[in-house]
Amino acid sequence: MPTFARVSNQKLKWIYLLILSLIWGSSFILIKKGLIGLTDYQLGSLRIVLTSIFLFSVGFKSLRQIKKKHWIWVIISGFVSSFFPPFLFAMAQNHIDSAVASILNSLTPLATVAVGVILFKILSTKRQIWGVIVGLIGTLMLILAGADFNPDQNYWYSTLIIIACIGYALNVNIIKKYLSDISALAVTTGNFIFIVVPAFVILYMSGFFGEIWQSSAMQESFIYVALLSLFGTAIAKVIFNKLVQIASPVFASSVTYTMPIVAVIWGVIDGEQFGILQIFAATVILFGVYLSNKRGA
Repeated sequence: MPTFARVSNQKLKWIYLLILSLIWGSSFILIKKGLIGLTDYQLGSLRIVLTSIFLFSVGFKSLRQIKKKHWIWVIISGFVSSFFPPFLFAMAQNHIDSAVASILNSLTPLATVAVGVILFKILSTKRQIWGVIVGLIGTLMLILAGADFNPDQNYWYSTLIIIACIGYALNVNIIKKYLSDISALAVTTGNFIFIVVPAFVILYMSGFFGEIWQSSAMQESFIYVALLSLFGTAIAKVIFNKLVQIASPVFASSVTYTMPIVAVIWGVIDGEQFGILQIFAATVILFGVYLSNKRGA
């Protein structure tokens, strides 16, 4: 039976990785479209509020799985992975392309290894570390190529995405070390219980409820954010938390290597620049994924 379970998890983790790559790879273009009619604060807070509604409708009963010892980690996990990042990405994408944002997000596995070793004493294999390094090299190549195509973009805003990546890395390690004994749906629903109120306050203070009825651009952007919230946050968060529980932290965070490929395709469709060097860099990134997840990862 244990052998069967291990084989099943080996297959499941790759299926989850593929699904998350498609969903999260499409999230960046949805953010870009959402920012046409909404401010970054409106988009970030609306995304959290809508996601909370979706999650509470299906996951409220699962909260019974969360014990007293879990709650502090559920709260921290919620803020570092689900509260701050939506705002940070929205602010950054006001100044850089959606494809570039997804590429910068590929720093998450490197942050996951560093945070795991420094704060959580979670060891990584040499192969995993080399895979992260190779993937990071490919990511840097993509960024440099993107800078050549878009010299007018303000890359200082990329630091906001790096901060978000550190938050994601903290979340992955927290789930793996402290929350792996409760369901992914319970963790995700618990996350949003504590962040929905401050998000709603920000949304209200932004003037969203008074402005949306007079603006067709805001109404169209609302649809994009609703799709982003349902698939890119609610459903994807549950799948990701499940992936963390059945695979290694580095494997789970390696979805940020494959996401840029989907995001770049959307970016090209939307008129963003993409060249041969970026295709080569994407190949390097995939090789990094292979190294970091090759047998025993």
